[in-house]
Amino acid sequence: MKNTKSLGLAATAAAVLMMSADASAAYTLSKKIGDVDTKLDIYGFAQLEARGGDAFIGDTQDAAVKFGAQRVRLGWNYTAGKVRGKVFLDFNQDSTVNAVNGDVGMPKMVKDAFVSYVQDDALVLKVGLIKMPHGMGFTIPGWNLDIVERGFDKQLAMERNMGIMLSGRDMFFGNNGKVNGFEMGHERPWKGFGYDIMIGNQAARSGSVTNAKPGDANSYVGRLMFDWTELLHTEVSYAVSENAGGIEGHEDATGAIIAADTEDLKSLNFGIDSHFLDGANVKFEYYNSENLKGVKGWDESTMAFTAAYAINEYVEPSIKHIQGAATKGGVDTKLGNTYIGVNLFVSPFDNKMDRSSKRKRNAHRMQFDYVVATGDTDGAVVWNGLKGYKSDGWMFQYQYKF
Repeated sequence: MKNTKSLGLAATAAAVLMMSADASAAYTLSKKIGDVDTKLDIYGFAQLEARGGDAFIGDTQDAAVKFGAQRVRLGWNYTAGKVRGKVFLDFNQDSTVNAVNGDVGMPKMVKDAFVSYVQDDALVLKVGLIKMPHGMGFTIPGWNLDIVERGFDKQLAMERNMGIMLSGRDMFFGNNGKVNGFEMGHERPWKGFGYDIMIGNQAARSGSVTNAKPGDANSYVGRLMFDWTELLHTEVSYAVSENAGGIEGHEDATGAIIAADTEDLKSLNFGIDSHFLDGANVKFEYYNSENLKGVKGWDESTMAFTAAYAINEYVEPSIKHIQGAATKGGVDTKLGNTYIGVNLFVSPFDNKMDRSSKRKRNAHRMQFDYVVATGDTDGAVVWNGLKGYKSDGWMFQYQYKF
């Protein structure tokens, strides 16, 4: 059933693409309905990979290289006056709804599905399945990352959720960028303040929440941002997901009955992103989360440092280090994952080095990263936080996007 649904959706999307007779506008359909101009944009990307080393293969398997795909996505955006709509699917995810664990009200295959109303730059209303505004790195699109993947600090983000959100961008310093109603994070360089306020179901897709389902409890996030062109972006957010380990009397993921209500997950995030020179980009991000999966005293904090410099339009060395500290059952542990790599832009559209041009270069990109694990990786005390690599490994990815 899963494969049948996926193939049907893919065939429908392909048929829509073939409806465009003009090859120069193959990915946009426009139509005037009454006095309203409408537009449908169709887009997608795939990330095809090879991975090796103990972090991905281990010493109990015989393969030297593991092949796979991280994301295979197709989406469409609809615009009609002040109304927007978005659907974004991942064909590498489950198309069924998990009724106990990880359920926010839609299958994991559906990444985004929302409608929005753009009153003006300072007031955009979204309703549906949306990225919760918590985690600077998480709200950067998955095709626009500096390394092959998001690191283990992503487990502390609230992830996507069904709910309602109010947003504003580019405030108090004039109109310096286009606010189109599809914003998730800091897609464009603005001047001034921005905000997001969201209420949703329990943050069931977060790695920090378990045994959640719609109607049991809610989650809340508030985020404040400040931008000054490409030179500086900074943001701070605070999030709460109630009963992060489940509700008393309901079944957990194993079918056992939860004896008592669990603790609320509480998480603070802070991030800075700067393109301070042509071709150069540095980022810093901090999480501090309490009561992971509803367990009182299971806490984790992370700091992530990222630096990348495009030597030219083809080659960009990059490095990212994530340092984590976790406490569970009174035991303190630490873990570090360092990604050392290079990004190769195989078909750049131009040789400009601004942030917007880099996003376009990422449309056709090869990435190679070697990850080094440090800290409490083995022995009597082992890392007790959420995920993270405790062995070294390497990863190669080819990405194409349209």
